[in-house]
Amino acid sequence: MAGVSGSGKTTLAGRIATQLGIEHTELDGLYHGPRWQPRVEFVEEVTALADRRHWVTEWLYRPARPLLAARADLLVWLDLPIARSLAQVARRTLRRRLRREVLWNGNIEPPLYTLFTDREHVLRWAWTTRHKYPSLLARVAAERPDLPIVRLRSHAAADAWLAGPLSAATSERPEPDTPDHRPPPATAPREPTPPAG
Repeated sequence: MAGVSGSGKTTLAGRIATQLGIEHTELDGLYHGPRWQPRVEFVEEVTALADRRHWVTEWLYRPARPLLAARADLLVWLDLPIARSLAQVARRTLRRRLRREVLWNGNIEPPLYTLFTDREHVLRWAWTTRHKYPSLLARVAAERPDLPIVRLRSHAAADAWLAGPLSAATSERPEPDTPDHRPPPATAPREPTPPAG
């Protein structure tokens, strides 16, 4: 599940997992250790995740992306307008900070003033990385032309895809105990490969 910070990719990944009856592993939970430090086991755990028969997760973090892309059956790109993503991540960050919501491994959002002092603050990160996904997806499409990529440009498009192609693919798949069972790709009409750059 690809998308900039705040696009809603984790929520959509969870909905996909529920619809397919597959466990959703939140990749942030594997990456962030106490005090927001990267966990040393991260790459090993992502490798183990990708080796599972079925999995749903977010397409995040430079060391994890090639491992996941190599084993994925389908890549979904939630490509919302940047203004929508920024508004969503701002609301989420404010809510988490004011409520002091406990996130992965005991972490909480840092004080709001760190928006101005931390170059990797999630709001600044969402802005500075907003243009990277077209080139990342173009690279994956070139390396794995067999991998279906579904690009969803709105939450309404995501809802329609869940109710349409994904639902149809789910109803057509064999029973889970069928040997070598894998859910068929649930693709919408594929757009041209995103331009690099």
